[in-house]
Amino acid sequence: MLQGTWWGAVVVLVVATLLPLSRIPAWWVRGLDFPRLQLAVLAAILLLAGLLLGWRYGFALPLITGLALCLGAIFFHAWWILPYTRLWPLEVLAADGIKPCLRLLTANVLTPNRQAQRFLELVHANAPDIVITLESDAWWQGQLDTLERDYPFSVKVPQDNLYGMHLYSRLPLAETEVAYLVEQEVPSIHTSVELSDSVRLRLHVLHPAPPSPTENDESTERDAELVVVAQSVAKETGPVVVTGDLNDVAWSTTTRLFRKISGLLDPRVGRGMFNTFHAGYPLLRWPLDHLFHSDHFTVSELRRLPAFGSDHFALVVELCYQPGRADAQEGLEVDDEDRALAREKAAAESVTAADVPAPGS
Repeated sequence: MLQGTWWGAVVVLVVATLLPLSRIPAWWVRGLDFPRLQLAVLAAILLLAGLLLGWRYGFALPLITGLALCLGAIFFHAWWILPYTRLWPLEVLAADGIKPCLRLLTANVLTPNRQAQRFLELVHANAPDIVITLESDAWWQGQLDTLERDYPFSVKVPQDNLYGMHLYSRLPLAETEVAYLVEQEVPSIHTSVELSDSVRLRLHVLHPAPPSPTENDESTERDAELVVVAQSVAKETGPVVVTGDLNDVAWSTTTRLFRKISGLLDPRVGRGMFNTFHAGYPLLRWPLDHLFHSDHFTVSELRRLPAFGSDHFALVVELCYQPGRADAQEGLEVDDEDRALAREKAAAESVTAADVPAPGS
């Protein structure tokens, strides 16, 4: 009985480990991209339980096979998540005090959350140059507009469908566009930010709909939005920042494809996971809120902020413009297979990089 239960758990572990390697876009398959850390812990528990069974009943070949599968699962999941620990080399260098710097605070505020004052206190305490909110509706806009005295430049897209977004900036904005790249009710913000008299950067704020039983049955919409933005910024020679709640984890095939195609860097690599969702469940947290940037920048600060009533934590990131250090920073390499996969994902939703606004290009 004990061995049968153990083997059943091992089979579930193996299936959950291998299914995400497929290109099946179904939500229940793509959802298995998320719990790499949890599955690694499960594999370790099953490995220990299997050793205890072996000492009690003997190490027969089937048990040894199961132990090998558990050990393999541990190493497999570790391969995906180790870059998001301090055991990995930094992908983005630490800033050395050179300015100008750009300080951003991004947060999925959760539309029904009414603890706006707690969020505004986080904003005032961290003094970002740009505040970005997701899931912000007309009620949230009324609360956020109190920022306008310090943040005179803004982009407001209030929606009550969980896809509203707002941007408040101390820095001048130009060529701002709100686009609906894949789905008519899912906006994205594209703007140029004047970092200094001589430096302007492209900023893209995204919040694609996730694959889930209550949203999209498949990940094709999310994946297409990410890859066409990646294809668009890949052509940019100037500084670029892409941020938002991507409804995908940092180590998934799709997010890695985004990084490969775009050429953008992930400041979390070598620093930590910075899990932002779910704020209410410590054992079920993943890095869903992201910031990627071109190699023009180094990182002065990257921090997850305290809870403020949302199901997401907010992130604050400070980037410093240091293009002279670009050669010392390198992201993921792209190959022809990656480019073909990106074209396939974009074609599935009939969207292209040409549909993405390119402010400042």
